[in-house]
Amino acid sequence: MQEKTLVIIKPDGVQRSLIGEIIKRFELVGLKLVGLKMLIPTEQMATDHYYNVGGEEWLEAVGAKARAAYEKKGQESPYKTNRDNGVAVMEANAKYLSAGPVIAMIWQGGHAVELVRKIAGFTEPLTAAPGTIRGDFTLDSFAAADTDRRSIRNLIHASGKVEEAEKEIDMWFKPEEVLSYRLIQDEILYDVNLDGFKE
Repeated sequence: MQEKTLVIIKPDGVQRSLIGEIIKRFELVGLKLVGLKMLIPTEQMATDHYYNVGGEEWLEAVGAKARAAYEKKGQESPYKTNRDNGVAVMEANAKYLSAGPVIAMIWQGGHAVELVRKIAGFTEPLTAAPGTIRGDFTLDSFAAADTDRRSIRNLIHASGKVEEAEKEIDMWFKPEEVLSYRLIQDEILYDVNLDGFKE
C-alpha cells in the first residue's frame, strides 16, 4: 500500500509563509517526505504539468466542468467548445503556477494519494471542510475566479490518482532526487507485529 504522491505549494502558499504549516500537516499524519525542491516554474513547465498528465481528455473534462459552472450561474460560456474552455483553464492555471517560487514535494506512505487529497481539502477553498489546508488557510471561490477570469488560488496542488502521481513525479524530479530512507515511525505505522519496541 506504499504510494508516492506529488504536492506543490503554489505561489500564494509560499507568499503567505505557509510552507512549514503545510509540511507539518502531512508529517503529523505519518507521511514521509522523500523529495523536496524550491523553484520558479516556467509557464511552459506549468502548462506541461497540466497537459502532459491528462492530455486532450483532461482538457475536454475540465472544459465541460467549466461550461456546466457557467450554466449553473445562468451564464453562457465565453468559449465555443469544451476544449476551448479547458484550454482557458489550463492557461490560467499555468500562469498561476509560474507566478513565483513554489515548493515541489514527494510524500510517501500508505494511501498517500488519498490521504494528501483529504488533508488538502476540496479544490474550492470556500467549500473546503474546516480542518483541511484549503478550508483553514484561504478563502477563494470558483465564482471569484470566474469573475476575474483567473485560476482559483487554493495554495497547493496534490496528485489526484496514483497514475497521475507517477507521471507528475517524473516531470518534477529526477530519479536521484527521490530519496529512500528509514524513519523510526515506520515501525509503528507499518510493522505488522509491533515486535521492534523491546530490547
